[in-house]
Amino acid sequence: MRVMLKASLDTEKGNELIRSGKLSEVIKEALDQLKPEAAYFGAVRGRRTIFLVFDMKDSSDLPPAGEPFFTELNAELEVFPIMNGEDLQKGLSQLR
Repeated sequence: MRVMLKASLDTEKGNELIRSGKLSEVIKEALDQLKPEAAYFGAVRGRRTIFLVFDMKDSSDLPPAGEPFFTELNAELEVFPIMNGEDLQKGLSQLR
């Protein structure tokens, strides 16, 4: 299932990792593990935020997907199913 992970980083922890030069390493490790089809980075409500779209094959994949953001970045996470246009059309066609 295609899901979006939204990780809002703790500002103090993010600052600490930037100063130590480790933030890019932590993010790269997460990207290498999840292999997202899309990754976006920005500020939401004043916090560094990461948006990743990836395929979650089984709900048991959630702990390994989320833990690096909790343990390394003190992030708040949201994970939810999403669709692209093709998925939406397929779903809508089943309503007929």
